[in-house]
Amino acid sequence: MALEQLRSKWEAILPPLIRIASKLSPEMLTWLALPFGVGAGLCIAFASADITGGFMLLLGAFLLIVAMVIDGLDGAVARATGQVTRWGDYLDHTLDRVLDGVWVVALSASIFVNNLTLGFAAAFFTLLGSYMGTQAQAVAGSRNYRGFSRADRTVLTLISIILMSVMLFFGKLDFGYYPILFTEIPINPLSAMVFISALGGIWTFLVRFAQASKKIKQIDSDEPLEQPKND
Repeated sequence: MALEQLRSKWEAILPPLIRIASKLSPEMLTWLALPFGVGAGLCIAFASADITGGFMLLLGAFLLIVAMVIDGLDGAVARATGQVTRWGDYLDHTLDRVLDGVWVVALSASIFVNNLTLGFAAAFFTLLGSYMGTQAQAVAGSRNYRGFSRADRTVLTLISIILMSVMLFFGKLDFGYYPILFTEIPINPLSAMVFISALGGIWTFLVRFAQASKKIKQIDSDEPLEQPKND
């Protein structure tokens, strides 16, 4: 949530970049983030447990940064050029959810975690938290960004990838294994990020559900829906 609040500041300090990006349509920018984001996921998923893998992780981190920058520009360009559309908003949120899932699953599919069950569970909870924000917007008319935001999650994912690459350069793969139900999962930055994504998704779901329920109930009280007439 803290990083999400920096979006307006990010757009304010990058007018030259926005002017350059304005040569492309907002929709094209939105689509352009997708291959960079998927490329980042592939680099992470197929990185080896050696120095070569460290460089692959750094490449993945770079591609993720590019995807983040492009994703932060499409809306700014749309507003700057008067091309704000419902379709653009819908497409942006849709592809954001696709990349959210790709990145979490890529982390869990990597040799450093190697547990797709955990990855798909984390992706589910991540998307569930995002869904609550989108659904609140559909019903109440305003987007809910509370909880563990996409910006927070993406930046922490980036940090975890870089830390994992540094560990590989020093010949370190993990710090042991998790206890109880996760004894086969090594403790390292990538596995920690998968757990953070899962727990963050659950927390976000609960926080956004609680806030949205209050707001929607108040709207129902102030502006009751027309009820069907019974003959």
